[in-house]
Amino acid sequence: MAESARTFWKGHLRLALVSIPVRLIAAEKAESEIRFHQVDRKSKQRIRYLKVASGKGEVKKEDIVLGYEVEPGNYVFMEDEELDTLKLSSRHTIELSQFVDADEIEPLYFNRPYYVLPDGEVAEEGYRVLRDALWSKRKVGIGQLTLRGRENLVALLPAGDGQGLVLDTLRYESELKDAEEIFSSIGRDKPREDMVQMAEDLIERRSEPFDAAKFHNHYAEALRDLVKTKLGRGETVPVEEQAQTGAKVLDFMEALKRSVAASGGEAPPEPPKKGRAPAKKAAPAKSSKTSKAPTRRRA
Repeated sequence: MAESARTFWKGHLRLALVSIPVRLIAAEKAESEIRFHQVDRKSKQRIRYLKVASGKGEVKKEDIVLGYEVEPGNYVFMEDEELDTLKLSSRHTIELSQFVDADEIEPLYFNRPYYVLPDGEVAEEGYRVLRDALWSKRKVGIGQLTLRGRENLVALLPAGDGQGLVLDTLRYESELKDAEEIFSSIGRDKPREDMVQMAEDLIERRSEPFDAAKFHNHYAEALRDLVKTKLGRGETVPVEEQAQTGAKVLDFMEALKRSVAASGGEAPPEPPKKGRAPAKKAAPAKSSKTSKAPTRRRA
C-alpha cells in the first residue's frame, strides 16, 4: 500500500441499524510541507528537545504520567489503564445522529479532512448507497468520532462530484470565540449604496467555479528553488546526529567547564560549599592526548 493511502483509523459507519465497515485515509499530504531542523551554527549539531524534570534531568518515557492540574500545584494523575476504561462508543463507530444542508455549516467549524473508504468488498454496496443518497439530497451527516484520545464532532459529506466520501473533523461551539463580541467594535452604519453596487459588480465579473488546482503555494515553491540553488552551489553542511538515549542535561557550570576545556583554557574551580574552606589547588597533571571516538554523522 502506498504511503499516501495508509489507513489512519478503522471502524464502522452507522446509520440507524445499518453498519458499514470503513477506514480513514489522511487527506493532507505530509510531504507537501517543508520542514526545518534547528542546528547549532558553531558545533554543527542537531538541537534536540528532551523531556526533563528540574534537578533530575531527562525522564524516561515509562516514568511519564499524565496529570490534570485541579488547582495551582495540585494534580490528579491519570494512568493509561484508567483512560482505557473510558470506552466511548465513538472510538470504533461513527454514529450519524443527524443530517443538515451542506451550506448550513460555516467554514469556521471545519478543521481537518480525511478520505473515507469502504473496508472490504462486503462494505462497498452500503458505502455507495450512502454516498449517492447524500449527493442526491445535498446533505451532510453529523456524528462523533474519537481520534487520538479526543472525541471529535465530525461531518460526513460526498467528495468532489460524488466519487466518494470525506469526513471532516469540526470544532465544537465552545472552541470558537464569540463572533459578535469580536466584531462589536465595527460600525453598523450602512455604507453608500453606489459603493456597494460597484463592489457587487466587481464580484460578479470575477465569479467563476472554484478550481483549487489554479492556486499554488508560492512561498513553498520559492523555498524549494532556494534549496536547489544552494545545493547547486555546494552549500551543504555535515551535521552531527547525536544519539538521544542516555543524553544528559548539563547545568550551566558543567557547560562552562566543557567550553573552557574545549578552548584549551583552565576550568574554573568549584565554588566552596557552605561551612567548608576552599580546597587547595592540586598540582597540574601531565596532559596526555587521547583520541576521540568517531562521531556518527548523518548519511
